[in-house]
Amino acid sequence: MTLLSLKGVSKNFGAIQALTGIDLEIQPGEAVGLMGDNGAGKSTLVKIIAGNFPQSGGSIEIEGRQVQFHKPIDARHAGIEVVYQDLALCDNLTAAANVFLGREIKRRIGPFSYLDHQAMYDRAGELFVELKSETRPRDYVRQMSGGQRQAVAIARTRLSDPKLVLMDEPTAAISVRQVAEVLDLIKRLKETNHAVILISHRMPDVFEVCDRVAVLRRGRKVADKAIAQSTPEEVTGLITGAIEAA
Repeated sequence: MTLLSLKGVSKNFGAIQALTGIDLEIQPGEAVGLMGDNGAGKSTLVKIIAGNFPQSGGSIEIEGRQVQFHKPIDARHAGIEVVYQDLALCDNLTAAANVFLGREIKRRIGPFSYLDHQAMYDRAGELFVELKSETRPRDYVRQMSGGQRQAVAIARTRLSDPKLVLMDEPTAAISVRQVAEVLDLIKRLKETNHAVILISHRMPDVFEVCDRVAVLRRGRKVADKAIAQSTPEEVTGLITGAIEAA
């Protein structure tokens, strides 16, 4: 069954038409690269899927059931998690504390409750092992590499065992070695049947880990095809407008 289905999704901000008639389907365990130039509508589309604001037109279906997201928690309850470009991590906290931020494990003794740090360390450690990351639960985020920070952000999404993970430019501004770590994390998500939408300007990343690529230009979808049936040159042409559609 199709995990996510967008049908004719549009968005306008007053007189500005940001998206027009977007159709897109995502299958379980599939990674789709979402590409386009600045202002193409990628962020707007992702924010609609993530529940940051509602679409102006069209519909969204999760596993065949039509949904309407009014806030991010609605999308989370539907099985959608987001790893934002800035990661939204607290440098002064440990990896485990960041993973459980806002969802801390607590224990009660009589009328009192306290944070169960050991339980959070143990569960965070399990998540890092699943992701095959060298990140350690007790390490502070301020001491981590870009790849380790991504592992913390992805582990945080795994707490709710989401069906779909949206990743916004996860390999921007990190080293070549760290890029490889992040791409491996995306592969781990696919192997565990999680779907991924990868928003990226990095063509090699999309062609390495994605099954399909969708290209937006000026708020419209101009391509949606299997990676095996496309080339970086074709995608570049679609992004710039040298190729009208594919």
